[in-house]
Amino acid sequence: MRRPPLAWLGGRLATGLQAVTDDPADLDGGGWWAVVQTFEGAFRAARFADVRRAPLPPAPPWARLARDGWHSSVGREAYVEAVQDVRARIGRGEVYQVNVCRVLHAPAPAADVVALGHVLAAGNPAPYLGVIDVPGVAQLATASPELFLARHGARVTSMPIKGTARTPDGLTPKDTAENVMIVDLVRNDLGRVCLPGSVRVESLCRVERHPGLVHLVSTVTGDLRPGTGWAELLAAASPPGSVSGAPKHTALAAIAELEPARRGPYCGAVGWVDAGRGTAELAVGIRTFWVEDGVLGFGTGAGITWGSDPEREWEETELKAERLLALASDGEAR
Repeated sequence: MRRPPLAWLGGRLATGLQAVTDDPADLDGGGWWAVVQTFEGAFRAARFADVRRAPLPPAPPWARLARDGWHSSVGREAYVEAVQDVRARIGRGEVYQVNVCRVLHAPAPAADVVALGHVLAAGNPAPYLGVIDVPGVAQLATASPELFLARHGARVTSMPIKGTARTPDGLTPKDTAENVMIVDLVRNDLGRVCLPGSVRVESLCRVERHPGLVHLVSTVTGDLRPGTGWAELLAAASPPGSVSGAPKHTALAAIAELEPARRGPYCGAVGWVDAGRGTAELAVGIRTFWVEDGVLGFGTGAGITWGSDPEREWEETELKAERLLALASDGEAR
């Protein structure tokens, strides 16, 4: 028997499904919502009646996958060529940075995202760990380390990640330059819906440690203009700047040309909105697994700048994926 729909986000367990919507304006009307928006902009949210602090519910053991069962939308040679293509665009002055990604899929007819959530919680704890199991909205498990948008009343916060290495010593000047570039983009995005002069960089390029790697993280805040709703905020900020590029419009055009597979929930937004309290926490949908039609998906990518080494960027995509794929395949990190 299938379990009732649920969401487990921010340490809260949400049950008692009340409504499903594809209109972000509904988030302004009250209630507690689990939210998923794809990188391409498709929005779905589920409103729940019962929300409480609780652990993730028990689930049967995770059905491990074959380690060689994963297939990438882009192979190593094609990815290296895509990086070279982006560098050529930068050289022509068309773009400054583009996040180039690949999507991996594995057959998983028995996949249970609640069971996978337990595997991630044990093997890859993350600030925005969560599970959404609502057919028609999403079936996913995320161990995202990155905050896309948080709200506390009119105050909005974003914490973009750019720069990844196994240890702090592996971070390079390219990582710092890329982070600063994306911070400027996020400032611009928030400036479209925030009061003039309220957008501030609270911290820049701090090193954060996560399982198996480190990131450079910055924090940008702003105060929303009166009357700004979720539809306007998401339109201004989506897709997240850290997983698109700069200038965003030109970077998105490059992504559409270079990536053969849609990203879906990967690089979109995953999280919760408590409309009654005026609070919310949406993570960037990275380190995220999702199930569609008996297939498990997972994405990985890297930000490309003029200073990028194509082979190094491929290795960064491998680094970001290796621990999570090992957990899904073997039930333990390597």
